[in-house]
This record gives sequence, C-alpha cells and structure tokens, in this order.
Amino acid sequence: MTNVFPSNLAFGIFDHLDEDGRDIGRQYEDRLILAEACDQLGFYAYHLAEHHCTPHGRGPSPNLFLSSVAQRTRRLRLGPLVMLLALYHPLRAFEEICMLDQLSGGRLELGIGRGALPIELGYFGIGADAVPGRYAEASEILMEILVNPMKVGTLCYQGRHFDLNDVPLTLRPHQRPHPPTWVAANRPESAAWAAANGTNIACVGPSSSVRKTTDAFRAYREDNAGAGDQAQFIGLLRMVVVGRCDTHAYSLAAPAYERWLKSFQFLYELNAIPTPPNLPLTFDAAVESELCVVGSAESVRKALLGQLEEAGANYLLCQLAFGNLPLDASLYTATTIQSEIMARFG
Repeated sequence: MTNVFPSNLAFGIFDHLDEDGRDIGRQYEDRLILAEACDQLGFYAYHLAEHHCTPHGRGPSPNLFLSSVAQRTRRLRLGPLVMLLALYHPLRAFEEICMLDQLSGGRLELGIGRGALPIELGYFGIGADAVPGRYAEASEILMEILVNPMKVGTLCYQGRHFDLNDVPLTLRPHQRPHPPTWVAANRPESAAWAAANGTNIACVGPSSSVRKTTDAFRAYREDNAGAGDQAQFIGLLRMVVVGRCDTHAYSLAAPAYERWLKSFQFLYELNAIPTPPNLPLTFDAAVESELCVVGSAESVRKALLGQLEEAGANYLLCQLAFGNLPLDASLYTATTIQSEIMARFG
C-alpha cells in the first residue's frame, strides 16, 4: 500500500482514552465500536495518545490497543500520537512499529514525540534532563532503520544513551519507504523542523495562534523544493460534540469536559506541578478558546470550517470521545460530521 495524502480536507479521530468512570474493559470495547463506525463512515485515521500512571490515558501501550483497532477495521488508518520514544529502546520501538504496520496491512500513521509531562517518564526512572537526549538518539536511530531496514541490514550505533553493535534487523514495515510520520507542533520552529523532515503535524490552540505554526510549515516547504515532493497533513485538534440543538449539545459536553479536565489535572495536582497556562479551566473557557466545538449540526459545521480556514489546516483531528460522554453521543457526532461536512468534500 502506498502512502496517500489527500490534497483537500480530511478528517481523523484523536483519543486520549481518558477515564470515563466505568469498567476499563467496557471502555475499550466502546472505543472499538466507535473505531468501527468511523471506519465505515470514511474517517481517515484513528490516533491515540500515550500517557502513563494517570486517568488521563487508559491506553499506556497505544500499539497494543491499536492492534485491536486494526483487526476491527478495514480502511481506517491508525497510529500513536505520539509514541513517547524516550521510554522505548529504539530497537523495540522499531519491532513494534513493523508488527503494527504489517498487522494493519500498511495502515500505520506513526506519531513520535517526547511527551508533555516529564513526571510520567520519571516514574520509569528517566529524569527530565535525560529526556531530550534519549529522544534525539532514539528518533535518529528509528528513522534511519525505518527508511530502509533491509539496506541497513545490521544496526550499529554508539551514543550516550544507546549502544548497539551489529544488531540484525529481521523485520520491516509494510509501507515503503516507511509509514507516514507525525509530530505535535505548536511553535513555528517545530513546524519548520517537521516540514524539513517530511513529517505531518498536529496542532492545538486558537486558530489565530495555530496559523503562525502552519504558515511556518508551508513557508519552509515553499522555500525548499525538496521538502515539498509530497502533500502533507496539517492537523487541527478539536473536541467536538454535536447535539439535536445547541442546548442539548452543551448539556452533554459540559460534564464530559469537566471529567476530562479532572483526569488531565491528576498528575499535576498529585505532584504540585502548575498546569499549563493555556489549559482552559472551565468548559466555557474551553469553548471560548476553541478547544471545544459544541452545538447543533449547523453551528458546529460553520465553526469547524471557519476555524480550519483561519488556522490554515487541511486535516481535522476530532476528539469525539472524552470524559464521561456516552458512546451514543460520540457516534451521533461522528455520523453528523460525515453527513454535514465530510460528504461535501468527498
């Protein structure tokens, strides 16, 4: 399967798998049902965050959960957003990536990153000062062997954090030259790095702020011909809830956001760490900052299309399930997005 990047607007799913107050096995099954529905509706991909030791993420091993998603879907692409490379030995990361790409028939979308909260890695004995170096070395090794593992043949690398000597590489991914890659990018400089390395980006924040990042991404590609050989996704993340009317949607989304926020704050409060200054601390603030887009089908369609245009994005990352939002509410939102927006761009 070749890499296909649509030039027009595309739609994907983003998920934290944050705690919803119910049995974890039931939550896993509900997410698989949602993934099946999104596959049938024509969503492009399902992206899963990686978190540890927190109710903010009940999928600490994204690739393990995504292997189940792969078996329950046929066209939906899938991948971690992001895989916390500083926690992985690069050889183990490579082997897992190859397995998931093969199990899915070449549907892997590989997100890599350092993570936003160092304390999560600290629980594994990795200090905050070691994270940048471990991530830099792991990503360098991983990308080298992903591009052409059969050409590399054996892996040799001597660094501060990893030392590999003549390690035989006996696996390879399904996709050639390698699965599409993703990074989170919320600053112009990180967007320029992504553009230079042929990586898709996922952004969050008010559209006007995100535009600075997407402009930097496009500017680099325009100024460097070699970086623009293939169209890339410029993703905008939004929590989305569609109801029968605005009032109904707000009644669903408000308590769900409050529960999501409580899970997000768990490790910050436990370790007396200040929460990020841009984190909306109320549902109304989340709507005002554009993190949440909530309302009737018409109002949500208008808001999303306007924000995508202002942000300069071509890929909407819809967070359809969060907090204690019921499964039927997520399914209704997914179906409405397909009929009210996706069908018009098909």
